[in-house]
Amino acid sequence: MLSIQPSFPSVPHRPTRRELLRAGAISALGLSWPDLLRAEQGAGDADQRTIGFGRAKSCVVIFLFGGPSQQDLWDLKPDAPTEIRGEFKPINTNLAGVRIGEHLPLLAKQADKYLIARSMTHRDFEHGSASYTALTGKPHPQPGTNTPATKDDFPTYGAVVSRLRPTSLPLPSAVVLGPVMHQGNRPPMAGQNAGFLGEAYDPFRIAANPNGADFRVAGLETPPDLNAIRLNQRFELLAQLEKRLGEFDRSAAAAGMSELKQRAFGLLGSAASRRAFDLAAEPAQSRERYGRHRFGQTLLLARRLVEAGTPLVTVNWSRQNADQWDTHKKNYSKLRELLPPFDKGMAAFLADLDQRGLLDSTLVVCLGEFGRTPKMNKDAGRDHWPDCYSMLLAGGGLKRGYVFGASDRQAAYPDRDPIGPWDVAATCYHLLGVDPLDHVYDRIDRPVRVAAGHIVRDLLA
Repeated sequence: MLSIQPSFPSVPHRPTRRELLRAGAISALGLSWPDLLRAEQGAGDADQRTIGFGRAKSCVVIFLFGGPSQQDLWDLKPDAPTEIRGEFKPINTNLAGVRIGEHLPLLAKQADKYLIARSMTHRDFEHGSASYTALTGKPHPQPGTNTPATKDDFPTYGAVVSRLRPTSLPLPSAVVLGPVMHQGNRPPMAGQNAGFLGEAYDPFRIAANPNGADFRVAGLETPPDLNAIRLNQRFELLAQLEKRLGEFDRSAAAAGMSELKQRAFGLLGSAASRRAFDLAAEPAQSRERYGRHRFGQTLLLARRLVEAGTPLVTVNWSRQNADQWDTHKKNYSKLRELLPPFDKGMAAFLADLDQRGLLDSTLVVCLGEFGRTPKMNKDAGRDHWPDCYSMLLAGGGLKRGYVFGASDRQAAYPDRDPIGPWDVAATCYHLLGVDPLDHVYDRIDRPVRVAAGHIVRDLLA
């Protein structure tokens, strides 16, 4: 029987003394160490760089923390034994031959707008480190742990986009909708911030519940006594101080803080940009279509931010449900609570983007950190399972109405076309106009490749 090996990134190559000398010789000819890395690592991807490159103007990453069950949402196995197939039944979608879980009826009618990847795989069973991988595209240096965030972490998607493809509009380049995520009572999980890029590139976070009657975004209003003239005077004063300080600090972090300040003042001074955050301006019918719950209203706010031109929006499934998607116990009763708001919000979001002509330029990535075990446990639940799981992707230069890859008869291992989070990262950056072979620099100025995986060409439209 043919064995298919998952596409895990290889162990980083440690250059030999001869290679370092060679790199020095090349730099004397005008090439840098990143140029050398690009030439050697990227030869195989050269034919893929032009297909769909930069097609997506925005990206929305929807993170289902806890790990949703692939066997109950996207990859049901009705012919498997009872302890594997579970209670849910598959239903037909509007695509011939494609079926998904019965508790996703609205998304079943939208299947021609998205694709399902059924062969996601990696090796990390722990929420913290696996979430880091999902949100950065990089394997955590300490897999199988819940190590808290550090300043040496690889930056999250939004931070990389803020650094390499920032918006020129008076908007944050990256926004996170939802509270900071923790694993239990531990400190904040890694993978949610800018890491070694520095705080200047941290996404702008809105933790409040958009479905709340008193919802407002803090920090977007100026004090009553601060008119436009005084605001401009303060901006000019800061610019003069910054010019003097720049003579002493020429670091990337200082430059980043300068860009952050300009965006902040631009946001305060732009009524049109502030309106993007104003859900009260949305018609009641539109709000009802998304669902009057936290997830639906968060997606509606994400659509408004995309419409305004925000490059990267991350939506964190909130803590409205204590266990999130981590269904170790009572898997089916829990999913019967989680799936209706998920189905309604996601279906409305995809349909709305499409009707407004935004889906072709908006990349949508909906994933968890892993899937669930094929076999039910003694508590009628499913445990952690990174070996094979599914995710939904849409828009931004991706195929529509498509199923990529396949799992085996038990949804336990990929049967064909295995891909990892690093491959998804490379593909997403490519579509956003960021070459995955580009480099960012860590805190001691070492080049680090943006994505360790490869562009998945079969996902591209």
